[in-house]
Amino acid sequence: MRRFFPILDWAPGYNRPAFAQDAMAALIVTIMLIPQSLAYALLAGLPAEVGLYASIAPLLLYAIFGTSRTLAVGPVAVVSLMTAAAVGNLVATGTPEYLGAAIALAALSGLMLAVMGMLRLGFLANFLSHPVISGFISASGLLIAASQLAHIMGISAHGHSLIELGGDLIAHLGDINLPTLAIGGGAVLFLVWVRGALKPLLMRFGLSDAMAGGLAKAGPVLAVIVTTGLVWMLGLDARGVAIVGDVPSGLPTPALPPLDVALWRDLAVPALLISVVGYVESVSVAQTLAAKRRQRIDPDQELVALGASNIGSALSGGFPVTGGFSRSVVNFDAGAQTPAAGAFAAVGMALATLFLTPLLFFLPKATLAATIIVAVLTLVDLGALKRTWVYSKADFSAMLATILLTLGIGVEAGILAGVVLSLILYLWRTSRPHHAVVGRVPGTEHFRNVARHKVETVPGLLSIRVDESLYFPNARYLEDLVNDAAAADPALRDVVLMCSAVNFIDSSALESLEMIDHRLQDAGIRLHLSEVKGPVMDRLERTDFLSHLSGQVFLSQHEAVTRLGAAGAPDLKLAGA
Repeated sequence: MRRFFPILDWAPGYNRPAFAQDAMAALIVTIMLIPQSLAYALLAGLPAEVGLYASIAPLLLYAIFGTSRTLAVGPVAVVSLMTAAAVGNLVATGTPEYLGAAIALAALSGLMLAVMGMLRLGFLANFLSHPVISGFISASGLLIAASQLAHIMGISAHGHSLIELGGDLIAHLGDINLPTLAIGGGAVLFLVWVRGALKPLLMRFGLSDAMAGGLAKAGPVLAVIVTTGLVWMLGLDARGVAIVGDVPSGLPTPALPPLDVALWRDLAVPALLISVVGYVESVSVAQTLAAKRRQRIDPDQELVALGASNIGSALSGGFPVTGGFSRSVVNFDAGAQTPAAGAFAAVGMALATLFLTPLLFFLPKATLAATIIVAVLTLVDLGALKRTWVYSKADFSAMLATILLTLGIGVEAGILAGVVLSLILYLWRTSRPHHAVVGRVPGTEHFRNVARHKVETVPGLLSIRVDESLYFPNARYLEDLVNDAAAADPALRDVVLMCSAVNFIDSSALESLEMIDHRLQDAGIRLHLSEVKGPVMDRLERTDFLSHLSGQVFLSQHEAVTRLGAAGAPDLKLAGA
């Protein structure tokens, strides 16, 4: 039961000190989450209250099913943008059908995540390489920031790519609303200042590090209060400043998402992409924070927890959610001890939904846009392009392609390209595995690359180390490698394939080994294996390969060279660098 309900692991030992720390962390996260949830609903093209709804049930359900003690689940920027892109391709923004499609997207994503968790498919996220994820998140951050410039300037601009958004923004520059620009631009400057300078300033006035940090995190709330007051007092809504307007009070009424088969079919691919991206972001944050406290998380159970959170969001009228980086770090720094902090934050969000929504009527959308811009620009790391270029040109190519496609076409094209490029890079690298002709380091039993070290070799004996598992993409490459080596040395009588780095041999590679052995036998050369790992040997023993092998299987490369060298040409030759 504890495996499926991690709450049973920590709840029995819950005590007053943990409650005090969780309650304080929940208060800080709630203050931070209120403006963020409103802003991300705006980013997703949804009514403001939907962001509040998506910040209640998911937090409660994650507290039951999640394994991270500090992960804060809710609306996040990248998933909100992907929601807008997915739903906006199907129905018009602002319509009841748009909201219904967003709710269905959350339900479908939740079901996919839950099924993946029950099937223990968390490893699939590993097929998205870090450069691709980094490139996608950076490009998404730029795209999100660009999409919010229209709200900052009080103009209309739409598009799923940077090209479309940029063209629309330029076309409407003459329609800029100056009061909106003043509010939005001022909010951006204030939030940037709060993020970098407020905490040190408060600490100079004698506040503790924790207190100063907590107040600095409340900067967006202060921006909301001040700008809302200005719009109300000066009547700026009558001068064209777009406001949130009426936000319904009260908790969401549980309801099933739209059960439209055609809609669910159209949302299937976007839901899968949102599930994978959301899971990768969430589990990365959870693992990082858990490691700092020497805790652990269960990646497969995290799939179940995120699935339950998204299903809960859908049933309560919300949109797709995942673990947020900034909120989780704040939760961690505030001293949260258990997932109960998330449950307490859900209670805080429920109270805000019940009692604070009337105060949001004059909240300018430009303030929410400023909150989004300042938050997402921290995700942009274009310096990673230079670092990746220096380290790996192939990874750089994948990262750059992901960035360009995300900016030029849209988020779905970018992440699909990232997935495909990650797989292509993996197959390309493993199809041409690193290999080395090895010799013995004089006076030792160690074997190293003859091109890098001064080593001893035995005339007529070729030792090849393959640094990759053998499977269908590299099977033919291995054949060509051995055949070319045999053709290059007329005196060759023995070939030893050193398998210390081979963790798996599939059927295609086994057939290639058989073909290599037959060809070598025809040339009067024996094939031997050394340092074969136990699981690999177990598989080989279930076939007739070993019974037909022209040579032997040696426990170590040292044994192979010693015995074959003694049987053939014992004179050693110094070779290598």
